[in-house]
Amino acid sequence: MNRGADAGAVGGFGPLTAPDPLATAVLPLPAQLIDVPWPDEDWPTAEVPPGVELRRLMDDAFDPEGPLHQTYAVVIVHHGRLVFERYDGLLPQWDRPGKPVGRETPLLSWSMAKSMLHAVVGMLVAEGRLALDEPAPVPQWDNPGDPRRAISLQHLLDMRDGLDFTEDYVDADASDVLQMLFGEGRHDMAAFAADRPLASGPGTRFNYSSGTSNVISGIVAREVGPGEPYRRFLADRLFGPLGMASATATFDDAGTWVAASYAYATARDFARFGLLYLRDGVWAGRPLLPAGWVDGGRRPRSVDPEDGDLYGSHWWTRDNPYGTFWAAGHEGQYIDVCPALDLVVVRMGRTDTEHGEHLKRWRTEVIEAFDAAH
Repeated sequence: MNRGADAGAVGGFGPLTAPDPLATAVLPLPAQLIDVPWPDEDWPTAEVPPGVELRRLMDDAFDPEGPLHQTYAVVIVHHGRLVFERYDGLLPQWDRPGKPVGRETPLLSWSMAKSMLHAVVGMLVAEGRLALDEPAPVPQWDNPGDPRRAISLQHLLDMRDGLDFTEDYVDADASDVLQMLFGEGRHDMAAFAADRPLASGPGTRFNYSSGTSNVISGIVAREVGPGEPYRRFLADRLFGPLGMASATATFDDAGTWVAASYAYATARDFARFGLLYLRDGVWAGRPLLPAGWVDGGRRPRSVDPEDGDLYGSHWWTRDNPYGTFWAAGHEGQYIDVCPALDLVVVRMGRTDTEHGEHLKRWRTEVIEAFDAAH
């Protein structure tokens, strides 16, 4: 099994087991405090709470010689207020010196875009334009006798569709994801992924797959319109209402958002998306996502056989006392959402797979540090 460089990627099949975490009820999501304004063009701010010690942790994160090298940005939101942010490093430029990272620098989401796609699907489900438990509307599968007709949109969201797709970032010859993103599939990624045969029955096994997310994005593109209509949908329904002014999405030649991998936004704007999910899909008093949609994303459905992390529907989660769930991307992009502590932690940077466990421990320690304020 090879997870490549994506700390959220499982490059193989994980059998569904029945550990206690899968039966654990999700913790309640906190509402925005009455005296805390929602972010508009800027964030409401506050000091780090007394007793929360972050100096060592942040020095470790931004240490140019440390195992987390290199961290571009950390943004922390507690009780709806921005309490910490720090930026450092240079974004590589192919034809010029590196670009300094700051508050206004758009950063690449990598696979965190998958969790943003989850929000888009929820909006269409709420309108009755997509159905979770019916056969997924994929043209390649709409033939009598095609076993892929049994794949539902829920199977796709859960990464339990059964498609034979290899998420490998090292071996190009064996990798479907590299062929999709950079090779023969790059012009129409949803079609490339949808052409894969079944390797197991839909719903029977977990297989983390960027191809699956692009299949879903293809479904969305056919529903809202590819290219510019899809771009407008994202701007009008997700980025705009949240005030994510920096956010942009990358589309392939077929007009499908490459929602497996490609969205850009500032660290603050990624924190806005995290706050949306912490607030149960409500923003400024207005429900943007249907009731229960966030719970459906964070409720564990599968176990990562490599490290025991749990997967819901296009969100990762963990069996800890804080109810933490997160969006994860290649080289250590994270939006951690922590209901019990009313906390969002965004970390953006470039940490190789070898040091992925260091980053996981660091994220855990940052969250635990805020336990002192409760």
